[in-house]
Amino acid sequence: MSKTKELSPEEKWNNATIANNFIFYKVMRHNKDICKELLEILLEIEIDHIELHGEELIQIDAEQRAVRLDVYARNSTQAFNIEMQTTNTKELPERARYYQGILDVECLNSGQPYKELKTSYIIFICIEDIFNKGLGKYTFQNVCREESDLTMNDRAFKYFFIAKNCDKLLNEKQRAFLNLVLGRPANGDFASRLSRLVNDAKRNEQWRLQYMTFERFQNEAFERGKDETRLETAKKLLQMNICTIEQIAFATALSIEEVKALAEEAKSN
Repeated sequence: MSKTKELSPEEKWNNATIANNFIFYKVMRHNKDICKELLEILLEIEIDHIELHGEELIQIDAEQRAVRLDVYARNSTQAFNIEMQTTNTKELPERARYYQGILDVECLNSGQPYKELKTSYIIFICIEDIFNKGLGKYTFQNVCREESDLTMNDRAFKYFFIAKNCDKLLNEKQRAFLNLVLGRPANGDFASRLSRLVNDAKRNEQWRLQYMTFERFQNEAFERGKDETRLETAKKLLQMNICTIEQIAFATALSIEEVKALAEEAKSN
């Protein structure tokens, strides 16, 4: 049996849809109104406003693992995380649990009472049905096992949308969005606007260069698997001056503090 040919970074970019993490992040990050509308469509609630988090990575302290969130938005009472997940990594429930904890820690300042925790929504957009129950959407919240009608009411929700089961959804706009994730033609006003923004993003030469740089350096670091390679990659990206500290940390799997130290070292040389 012949192996499937690995696509080049250029080919991946040309074939990219809204299901591409990089494209999804850029479109949402630079179109706050679209991001807010997507959240309202998926959650079926009205949202007053959102502010998008300024960094791609959240790191509680230098000793802990940095977390990259595809889209992180919040307002005074709510926090939202949307993850575009095209492959089943067999750990998505655990990731959802971890991300929810990170959002809580990040949102609650020292000394604030727990009642001031924001209502949090972790949303995974999946291709495959990771729960194998045939549903288009799985919604989770903490429920008492002894009294199934008793919820903890901790205002923490996790959603998993399954693109391949989108025909099971009653919400027409949700179906249209998930069809777009599957690479199908846009149907409806929102999906059409989103499709145009994806095409605009792919014409952005700076984003294209960032994407292909990430792809090439990540492939190199993965193949060699050496700390020296990760450090050299970070140094090269700093020299190119096209990426943020957070983006370089994500691309190289270094901590934000390590990349900052490399940046300071480069300035002093």
